[in-house]
Amino acid sequence: MDAFIALVTLTVMEIVLGIDNIIFISILSSRLPVHQQDKARKIGLSFAMGTRILLLLSLNWIMGLTSPIFELPFDLADKATREVSGRDLILFFGGLFLIYKSTVEIHHKLEGDLREEGSIAMKTITLTSVITQIILLDVVFSLDSVITAIGMANQLWVMIVAVILAILVMMFSVRSVSAFVEKHPTVKVLALSFLLLIGVSLLMESFDKGIPKGYIYFAMAFSVFVEMLNLKLLKRQSQRG
Repeated sequence: MDAFIALVTLTVMEIVLGIDNIIFISILSSRLPVHQQDKARKIGLSFAMGTRILLLLSLNWIMGLTSPIFELPFDLADKATREVSGRDLILFFGGLFLIYKSTVEIHHKLEGDLREEGSIAMKTITLTSVITQIILLDVVFSLDSVITAIGMANQLWVMIVAVILAILVMMFSVRSVSAFVEKHPTVKVLALSFLLLIGVSLLMESFDKGIPKGYIYFAMAFSVFVEMLNLKLLKRQSQRG
């Protein structure tokens, strides 16, 4: 019974933690031709599942990532010596990449649609480049997910089954999420803003100054609620017009 409760709880947690992954995959795949988008989503989520299972099977290595690799001359807070681990480096560079990619996508959405049409920048977006970017961020998201799993469950099979169930739910919902985000430009910009926030959070977490996840998800949920009200209002206005 305890194992079942842990499985359900962990599965729900993995789905919540995977929201940012779904958004990132949805936005990146939307830049591809329509016939390649579903393939990119499936490959991205399949890789996320494989990465998380492999990380769970390498618990000793995961625990080793929290061990110090080198020291910085001083800490940002109290100017004392700061130890840097492998996990810190992954979160730092992952956060930078997410901030960069979110900023580029926001710029593309706000100003680049017409300028880049038919240009070299538009033609260089390929299935391989999109999947490569998804894989890079999958590693960062998977690390966070696996560390959460280790902290919530003691049995390896519970962690693996929870990861598989969560990814299957994401595979089932990613097409609907992608279609909704692509249909509503303001929602897409809002989603990119979430990714920007998550990137900043990862960056701060690499310095042990992370923003509590509850605050981040509450802000995201509240923003989505307000945006849903706006969309409903716009729909009513268009019906009246």
